[in-house]
Amino acid sequence: MELTEIIREQYGISKFPNKTPEAMAYVPFQPENADTYTPMQGFASGTMYPSLNKPFYGSKCGGHND
Repeated sequence: MELTEIIREQYGISKFPNKTPEAMAYVPFQPENADTYTPMQGFASGTMYPSLNKPFYGSKCGGHND
């Protein structure tokens, strides 16, 4: 069994598209009933979906680069 098949089976992660370019982010589609922010909160967060809100804190998380 290939590693990608094991990952999909154990973690339920969908297969990447066949032609994903290098250094291109892949974000799976959100379900129709996914939680969403209000329009103003979504604008401030850069996403309407709380599950995709992954702010980068730089050195605040122990790193040295901001």
